[in-house]
Amino acid sequence: MEANKKVDCYGLLCPMPIVLTADTIKGMEIGEILEVRASDEGIKHDMPAWCKVTGQRFMGIEERDGEYFAYVQKIKA
Repeated sequence: MEANKKVDCYGLLCPMPIVLTADTIKGMEIGEILEVRASDEGIKHDMPAWCKVTGQRFMGIEERDGEYFAYVQKIKA
């Protein structure tokens, strides 16, 4: 998936991937896609929940070689 911005959270534990996602999304334009790279498996549950609460669009997670790549589209200011 093509992302407009990327956040590297590899090696960080909860809640840091969500904290960094929230900070980055604030500076993005509506419609842009953020890729979040993480090593913490908790992102599989945390990211969809955060998107639901904040009104952003969860676009899925890809798992590659023990790394997780979560995709979020900004749809709400």
